[in-house]
Order: sequence, then C-alpha cells, then structure tokens
Amino acid sequence: MPIIRTLLPFGLGVIPYLALLLAILLAYQTWLHNAPQKRWLRWMGLAWSASDAALLLALPRLGLSFGPSALPLFMASAGRLLLTLGVHYPLRWQRKFKGPPSARRLQAAQAFWLALNLGMSALIAYSLYVEPFALQTTYLEWRGPAALRIVQLSDIHVERLTRREQQMLAEVEALAPDLILLTGDYVNLDHRDDPLTRQEARRLLAQLHAPLGVYAIPGTPIVDTPPVLEEVFQGLDITLLLDQLVSIPLSIPLSIPLPQGALTLLGVVNTRDFARDQAALARLMSQAAPGSYTILLYHNPDLLDEAARVGVDLYLAGHTHGGQIRLPFYGALITGSRFGKRFEMGQYTQGPTTLYLSRGIGMEGLNMPRARLLSPPEIVVIDWK
Repeated sequence: MPIIRTLLPFGLGVIPYLALLLAILLAYQTWLHNAPQKRWLRWMGLAWSASDAALLLALPRLGLSFGPSALPLFMASAGRLLLTLGVHYPLRWQRKFKGPPSARRLQAAQAFWLALNLGMSALIAYSLYVEPFALQTTYLEWRGPAALRIVQLSDIHVERLTRREQQMLAEVEALAPDLILLTGDYVNLDHRDDPLTRQEARRLLAQLHAPLGVYAIPGTPIVDTPPVLEEVFQGLDITLLLDQLVSIPLSIPLSIPLPQGALTLLGVVNTRDFARDQAALARLMSQAAPGSYTILLYHNPDLLDEAARVGVDLYLAGHTHGGQIRLPFYGALITGSRFGKRFEMGQYTQGPTTLYLSRGIGMEGLNMPRARLLSPPEIVVIDWK
C-alpha cells in the first residue's frame, strides 16, 4: 500500500500518530452514527485510547515490564475502531435502507458499544497487569529411573527483575528440586545488548541451585547470542550444554540411588539450520549409554519427530509461550514453531518420546505487547516415582 511504503522510512516512531488518528476516527464514527445531541459520545473514543495509553505507559514506571508502547497502543486503538464499526455500521445501514432506528434500539446499541469497550479495557488491564504475574506451577508425575524431582524453567526473557522473577525464585526454592533444567531465552530481544539486563539475568540465574546441578541450553539464536551467553553464564554454577551430552554425577545421594549411566542429558543448540540440529541430536543419542534414560533439552518443540525416531525418553522445550495470547476454543494465535499450531503447550507423546512444552516465564520482546491472555507463566515440576 502506498501509505505504508511512505510511512516505513520513518520507522515505528510514526505509530503513536497513527494511533491518535485511529482514535479520532473512532470518536468521529461514534458521534456521526449515533445521537449527535449527546456530545460526550464524540469524545469517548479518545477517552478509551487515552486509558489504553495510560495502562501501557504505567508499566515501566511501576517496574512491571519495559517494552515499547507505540505498537500496542496502535493495536488497541485499531481494536476500538473495529468495535465501533461493528456496532454502529448496522445502524447506518438501517437508516439507509429501512429508515432511522427507534430511540430504544439506538440506546441499546450505545449501551452495547459501551459494554464492549469496558470489557476491552478490562481485558487489556488483565492481560498486562494480572496474568503475566500469575505464575503457575504444573506438577507432572511419571515413572522414572529413580525417585527424583526435576524443575524446568524456560523463556525467562529478563528485562529487569520484577516480582514475577522474584516469585519464580521463591517457588523454585520451596520446591526443593533435585535437578534444574533451563531451556533457553534468558534475556529479552530488545534488551539483549543492555548491560544492566545481562547483569540482572546473571543475578537471577546465580540463585538457582540443586543437588544434582543446574543445566542449561541456549534459546533462540538471535536472543541467546554467544556474547550474551558468555556474560550471563560465565563463572556460574550452571552447566551450559552446547551440542553436548552429560551423565548426571552420582556423588550426591538420592532417596533411591541411580545406577551408573541411568540418566543422560542431551543439550542441542537451536540454530537456523534445522537439518544440522537433527543431525546433532542423532549424534548425541549414538553416544548415550545403552539403556540409559535420556532427556533432550532443545529450545523449541520442532525436533519431536527426530527425537521419537532416535528413541529419546523425555524432551523438554519452550519457545512458544503457549501462544502468549490465546483465544477461547482456538488457542494460540502464533506459536513460533515451524509446524504452526501442531505444538502450542503442554504434553505430547510420539512413539517412545514424551515432550513437555512449557509456556515459559517471560514474554515476547521488541514491539510486541508485554501481555499474556489464557497462557499464564509456568514452572514445570516433574516428579519421578
């Protein structure tokens, strides 16, 4: 579209002005297609967008999240406009083809429009202020080679340490895991090169401890870059697996001792070369001790077919955030997986392999809204019996 091509050179800085334009159109539609004598209607659209802007701009000031507000405000204003058009164009068509609507019907339409916008405001507030901090713990009980508690943490996406991360640390400590497994994306993409963000991520991860150790893999290549991984992990008591295999050390007593080689972790680096990642998994599996219980750590769920083919027992992944924004009866709008909606969140079984796909802790970066809807953050606890 010519208008888009014209605006693109100015970057995302133009978005607040587009949002203001949409808000003005919203107020105009409200006023034009309803009772002009009610002057407050013409300002209502601007009031809705002003409330959206206030909710978004308050987030960093309250220390809750730190993403840009321009694009989310644009999206919210567009949603307001769609609500207005959806409610009031039927009234316009009625005027055109059947005559003016009755006063009663007009009042009902206005009340419905107000209710929709109030509902949208409540939804925006909930998705920005409530659900991102409603950290849940998912408990899974499976048969394993020993009595063991494993905690999986994924997609922490640190911008700054907020009450969500503090709650995560407190919950992990209370869970007293034998083993902690981290499945990638430790900082947020738009904060990736921020020294303070890296320090905060390092300070957070330094507080994770477990008797059998803490093991990690990199996440998305553009997020967990080599400089990020070096600065965040160097010197920490965390083993970063880079296309590596490790047998869990047996020097720490468990309630039921593990036999030699019974538990093997496979850490595969997520790259943009899917065939390479498949080959790396196959190579590591060929090195695993025969009869050992294998746990694959790979950032996204896309290796399930290969994991089942080579006989992985348990596969832990993240990346999708459960969609982060989900719709009732439909689920995730976007998953980030090469297989689309095949993988969204939760447990999947294929052949001998069980995949658990975590919703993660943090949220997507760049200009995406720091919001969660029907996909709360998640700590995963696997209790082997």
